Amino acid sequence: MIEDGDKIAVGVSGGKDSMTLLTGLKQLQRFFPKKFEIEAISLTMGIGNMDFTPVADYCRKIGVNYTVEETMIGKIVFEIRQEQNPCSMCANLRRGALHNVAKKLGCNKVALGHHKDDAIETLLLSTFYEGRIHTFSPVTYLTKKDLYLIRPLIYTEESQIKCLAKSGMFPIVKNPCKYDGNTKRQYIKDLIYELQKDKRDIKSNLFGAIKRAKVDGWHE
Repeated sequence: MIEDGDKIAVGVSGGKDSMTLLTGLKQLQRFFPKKFEIEAISLTMGIGNMDFTPVADYCRKIGVNYTVEETMIGKIVFEIRQEQNPCSMCANLRRGALHNVAKKLGCNKVALGHHKDDAIETLLLSTFYEGRIHTFSPVTYLTKKDLYLIRPLIYTEESQIKCLAKSGMFPIVKNPCKYDGNTKRQYIKDLIYELQKDKRDIKSNLFGAIKRAKVDGWHE
């Protein structure tokens, strides 16, 4: 995922996943044999009153350059397009905006805070709602942007991230979106939780299936 000379843009929403990723990569710089730079990037959404000041203060504290890009993504999705199922469009617009800022800053890689649970949930979302066996890959190359997407937390469980977030090591910025916690992904998360009551290792089985079936470039 990381090579000598990389300049990595970290997408920072202010949530627990992205703040864990930013903190982890900064700590990794201290001893990793391959030298790399970090640029933290946040996107405003044009909705609510999202204050990234705590993130900016934290970035100054740990010595990471921080950029806040103003966008109107929320207004486009909710007011102009009035999407009934807005999450997919919102995600696509956010990805495009993040990639553009990363290129402006001279980055060759973008790091996202997706973790093990995200990969499992995406597999089930794609199977149930799209009729295809799919999830995201640990590393993806975007030919149009000449960027690599990397997901360094891919083997980290969400429960571990929650524990770190509760430690108070870094600030958390609340997501103002009215759909936060009320999505199909949350439904899948709750479904897995219920299934675990009968089959405790169901997440391990699903994650193993992704690797054994070599879904989207995965391998054991």
